[in-house]
Amino acid sequence: MKFSSIAILLLVGVAILGCGNKEKNDITIQKKDTIKTEVFKQTDKNNIRLHTVKGDEIVFIKGKDTLKLKNSNNKIILLNFFATWCPPCKAEIPHLVNLQKKYKNKLKIISVLLEDDKPDSEIKSFINYNHINYIVTNGTNNFKLSNLLGGIQNIPFMILYDKNGKVITHYIGIIPEEMIDSDIKKAIK
Repeated sequence: MKFSSIAILLLVGVAILGCGNKEKNDITIQKKDTIKTEVFKQTDKNNIRLHTVKGDEIVFIKGKDTLKLKNSNNKIILLNFFATWCPPCKAEIPHLVNLQKKYKNKLKIISVLLEDDKPDSEIKSFINYNHINYIVTNGTNNFKLSNLLGGIQNIPFMILYDKNGKVITHYIGIIPEEMIDSDIKKAIK
């Protein structure tokens, strides 16, 4: 009895809090629960270029208090920081797939992988296995983006941006699909 109670408490804790660092070098930790947009400077050399596993390039343009996706086609952006080894990250995938389908013309979900030296071939297998229908990025610039946002301490970690690149809200740990859906509706208006 005691063992099963402890096991249940541990599972609930992981689901609520998300995953911490797998290895201490995986993610640079700066400040907990803080999104630092003020560190952005409006110069082309400071743009962040992320690479998708399909070989495309995504360019984020930093403003004083904004983070815009170049060629976003007036869509709101949901940045999802994750790792393939993280159980809560895997658990939220079906919800993100549903949201991307539902808001395909108004929302762009971009998952930012926070794992070192993960081959694109492995990530493509992960994408296929999980039926992911949104963008997944891989590479060292993913960590640069994380650092510019104040460092991501726990994953999954998501940030919702409006069409103008302003932060609407952020989420730590696994979040119910209905809550994200409600925030997306507000951001679209």
